[in-house]
Amino acid sequence: MAPKLGKTAWVYSVFPVAVAIGPLGAMVQLYLIQLNGQALGTIYGSLAVAIYNGISIPAALFWGLATDRLHKRRALIALSYGLIAIALVSFFFDRTTLGTISRYSTISFVSVASATPLNLLIMETERKTKWASAFARLSMVSSVGNVGGLLLSTVWADLFPSNLIFLFVPMGALSVASSALALATISEPSYTFERETVAMRKPSLFSRLRANPVFIIGLPSASDFKRAFRGLRSSLTSYVPLFYISIILFYVSSGLFNTSFVPVMHNFSMPDQEVFAVVLTGTFVQTLSFQAAGKFVGARSLIASSVQSLLLRGWSYLAIGAAALFLGGPLFVLPALIFYPLAGGLAFAIYYTSSNTMMFNTVQGKSPGAALGVYSAVVGIATMSGSLVSGFISVYLGYYTTFVLSGVLLFAGVGVVARLPRPSSPEEGVHQ
Repeated sequence: MAPKLGKTAWVYSVFPVAVAIGPLGAMVQLYLIQLNGQALGTIYGSLAVAIYNGISIPAALFWGLATDRLHKRRALIALSYGLIAIALVSFFFDRTTLGTISRYSTISFVSVASATPLNLLIMETERKTKWASAFARLSMVSSVGNVGGLLLSTVWADLFPSNLIFLFVPMGALSVASSALALATISEPSYTFERETVAMRKPSLFSRLRANPVFIIGLPSASDFKRAFRGLRSSLTSYVPLFYISIILFYVSSGLFNTSFVPVMHNFSMPDQEVFAVVLTGTFVQTLSFQAAGKFVGARSLIASSVQSLLLRGWSYLAIGAAALFLGGPLFVLPALIFYPLAGGLAFAIYYTSSNTMMFNTVQGKSPGAALGVYSAVVGIATMSGSLVSGFISVYLGYYTTFVLSGVLLFAGVGVVARLPRPSSPEEGVHQ
């Protein structure tokens, strides 16, 4: 029986698994350091994050095809949550470096399975007039769940500082709860959309990319990449290639910084509960910032919004780099609590909103699927590349070098964005 219009209680099935996933990245990095020591653990953490980001590209293609061919929304969502639960609990039983990295990679692969079906379900079960609010609710439930998970991990690390590994068990139980809720509350719709539908509307595409920044409708060809970067020399055709160059700089910078941020806090003898508290603060500020980012970006041009957010993020990275060089020790928590929420919370929310609007305007051409595939591949490869080298740079050149380099890349991004040709109409340049 098809679900009634306006009945999207199943959205809340996302909450328990979001709680479970919220602290996962920080937990994996801290555990790898616990297993291997600071230097080697930082490098293994870098490899783990790089593989996690890299796997999202083939995962998006695989699960996207499965979504189109099976048309089983409930089954795919419940399967995704169930497999996440198995992977989380298995952390507790195989306490090795290789096992930790492989399970973290597995979670990257299986978590993508639910992203597109969730967004399609909203479009298939809600009236079109309610799509925007339903997507906002889905994103909010997920974000609040992530915040809740980081709060849980902060309290757990404070109460059981030597038993962080045990937290994987309740995290797995939460994922099982999400799988059960999905089976109980989701009914297969009477009609279904293809994935391309998600890419045609801003609310659905933005919601999908927040769940996972890689969204591939069809495998892009070499000619699609050439087309994206062609025309750089002419001011009339330079918008798209300059935009992609700015995206590369941003996501390489993000991979560099984010991969080494948890290890540097541990390196400065911050206890695990303080590490989680800093990440929690950044995630909380990001959740609030997304609520205001649309109005902020809507009041100015997309280029101006992007430049302002890149500058804020870049200066915040440099400030953290300076603190890592000159301050160090447990007092590092103070600049971390100030500048990380600015960079990862406020600046990211504004940049995400403005850059994804620019991307949306860019891909709405003759071949939106191919253009979106290029964009997703660029984001995935850039993030993976930054993550891959982050640990090595931090160990051999110093954490401050990684953070300063991350900031420099963002300032280079400012220069690229500032060169973008101004749009010919207000609709192209302002977020509506």
